[in-house]
Amino acid sequence: MRLKSSLVAIGLASALLLTGCSAGGNSGDSSKDGAALTIAKPDGAIATESNNPWVGDSSGLKLGYINAILEPLAIVNLIDPSGEAKPWLASKITWADDYKSVELEARDGVKWNDGKDFTAGDIEFTFKLFVSHPELDTAALGITDVKRDDKTVTISFKNSMYVKQDKVLHKQIVPEHIWKDVKDPATDTNLKPVGTGPYTLTSFSTQSVELSARDDYWGGKPAVPTLYYVSYNDNTALTTALANGDADWAQAFIPNVKSAFLDKDPEHNVYWAAAGLGIDAMFVNTTSKPFNDPAFREAVNLVVDRNKHQQIAREGGVPELKSVTGLPTPVGDSYIASEFKGKDYKVDVDAAKAVLTKAGYTWSGDSLVDPSGEKVTFKLAVPQGWNDYVTGISLISDSVKAIGVDAAVDTPDSDTWWADKGNGNFQAILHWTDTGATPYDLYSDIMDGRWLKPIGETADFNFGRFDSPEATAALEEYANATDDDTRTKALDAVQKIFVDQVPAIGIGTRPFIGSYNTRNYVGWPGEKDPYVPADPTQPTAVEILTKLKPAK
Repeated sequence: MRLKSSLVAIGLASALLLTGCSAGGNSGDSSKDGAALTIAKPDGAIATESNNPWVGDSSGLKLGYINAILEPLAIVNLIDPSGEAKPWLASKITWADDYKSVELEARDGVKWNDGKDFTAGDIEFTFKLFVSHPELDTAALGITDVKRDDKTVTISFKNSMYVKQDKVLHKQIVPEHIWKDVKDPATDTNLKPVGTGPYTLTSFSTQSVELSARDDYWGGKPAVPTLYYVSYNDNTALTTALANGDADWAQAFIPNVKSAFLDKDPEHNVYWAAAGLGIDAMFVNTTSKPFNDPAFREAVNLVVDRNKHQQIAREGGVPELKSVTGLPTPVGDSYIASEFKGKDYKVDVDAAKAVLTKAGYTWSGDSLVDPSGEKVTFKLAVPQGWNDYVTGISLISDSVKAIGVDAAVDTPDSDTWWADKGNGNFQAILHWTDTGATPYDLYSDIMDGRWLKPIGETADFNFGRFDSPEATAALEEYANATDDDTRTKALDAVQKIFVDQVPAIGIGTRPFIGSYNTRNYVGWPGEKDPYVPADPTQPTAVEILTKLKPAK
């Protein structure tokens, strides 16, 4: 596969607090031409402002508004990853045959929102930041050299970027004239963000983040004059806001989506779950009891009910995860190793008990006892308000009772959970994997040694600290292979480790979910025009914002 290129806040207790934002169909200016757009998430209170484009818990990244301010080099459509990459800040993109380098030509006529000219020097500077500050290189690109010749920047990599073309091209470019004076770009809050994007940050409060359209945007003035980014306490409150028009666009699970949202305005309300290669997985801490034992992980894997997860936690709104390889089907069918074709997850309590018995576990009454004589318990944690995830871990807690395990459900605030997740301060969490142009991201996020960090240090993925040199080597071979046969063998090896050693437990598919209405604006992506996922938290959201037009 070649990606081609052509020449919030914050802490709202209820939807009622949004009425002062003049945002959305039922509030403020209800005219189609000139209406504001409210973009929402269900993350609860996010009281601290940070517009850092690289730190995962910054408000700009969590709510997604950084994607309207900063722009990527190109747009890669992750629901059609084999298609052409659309040039954005790079007007021309040329990959080397071995994908170990890429030439990027800076687009002419682009200005930063402070009036300065955008140049190839900004691209050069941004990628050199990833070299001098490797903690910013969250995609583990392994950049070895960055050179500029007039308008062209050449970036070289230690390894092939075959599986990471989207990760390179979706890097958002920052202005050299601002960031060159920043002492620590990993922690800087960037309170006055300067970007090339179509919007500028105009205000940040505990009720909403407001962005205003630029008159001098290189792609033409956007149709939507004002964006409001807000955060509700949970999915239910967010659904209410979407249904009554207080929110217009969201990336969030909607309970009872048909009756709660679609049926409220069948002509205008849209819910679109675009398939990709990402999943929801139960990441488990493989460094401590009970999940340091592969036999116990295998047993839990055998009792988790994916159909219940799809029907109850996800309310039938996404496809069920079926293949034991963890790959979503049918989008992942062509990647499934021949050894595992046709082998689907199924609940098998007897098989789980047999695995445990062979590994030296016993039972005291109904309680599972490990080989050292301790009763087996663990804690499952996801943020409060993430209704589908809370229901999901509750179902898992119910499932493991069949093998005599008491699993407690914990729902901390999102900031605490986010920190604990990265630091490895958990036993089990429900979390997503990235999606990409190949299955690489799914497996790398779960078991790649390149993500490994000691407990207490923040990991960007492989939260469970699964340490397998064999998995790391196979992933590297897959990423750097120069022919399909080598790729297939490497991916087969990766899948066998995933199935046999259960580094994490695949729970459900994770399509790109987008909910929006067409009352005031048209031009959204959807089943008839799937140009990008309808997800406002992705770097590709900038293309949606530039395509929207007033409804007639």
